[in-house]
Amino acid sequence: MFSRVREDIRTARHRDPASRSNAEVFWLYSGVHAVWAHRLAHRMWRRPGLRFLARLVSQLTRFLTGVEIHPGATVGRRLFIDHGMGVVIGATAELGDDVMLYHGVTLGGRSSKREKRHPTLGNHVTVGAGAAILGPVTIGDFCVVGAQAVVTVDAPEHSLLVGVPAKPRPIEPKPHEFDPEFFVDPGTHSI
Repeated sequence: MFSRVREDIRTARHRDPASRSNAEVFWLYSGVHAVWAHRLAHRMWRRPGLRFLARLVSQLTRFLTGVEIHPGATVGRRLFIDHGMGVVIGATAELGDDVMLYHGVTLGGRSSKREKRHPTLGNHVTVGAGAAILGPVTIGDFCVVGAQAVVTVDAPEHSLLVGVPAKPRPIEPKPHEFDPEFFVDPGTHSI
C-alpha cells in the first residue's frame, strides 16, 4: 500500500511541473486523493455485500474532491488527474496505466442498458480539459484527446483526437515524453 502511495506521489511530481514538494502532493492534490479513495471503493465494490458502502465512499469523495469515479470502474497504475474538478468516470470504464486526465473530463455512457457502456483507454493516454469520451469506444495506447473534444469512435494507438465530433489523426511517437525507467524501481527514487 505504501509503495503505491509513493508511486502516486512520484507520478504527480513527474506530471505536474507546478508541484513543489511531496508533502504538497500528499496533502493538497485532490486528484491524487480521488484515486486513493477509488482504490478503497473498488475493493469494496468487488464484494457484493459492500457495494452500498463502496458507493458511499465514492459519493463522499466526489463531495470532497469534485472527482467522481464509480467504484466499478477499472483504473490502472499511475493515473494522474490534474486539477480534478468535474471529472466523471463511469462504472464500466477501463483505464490503462499512466493515463492523465485534466479537469472536466467525462468518460461517460450513451446507453442505459446493463452492458459495457463506457470507454476503454489504453496506456499513456492524455485527455484534455473538458473532453468527453462517450460510449464503449476504445482509445489506443499513446493517444491524445484534445480539450473540449467529443469522442464517439475508436482510435488506434498514436492518435490525436480533436473536434466535435473528434476524428482520429495519426501522430508521431515521441519516446522522450515518457521515461519508463522513472517508474521501474520504487526504491531508486526517494520521497
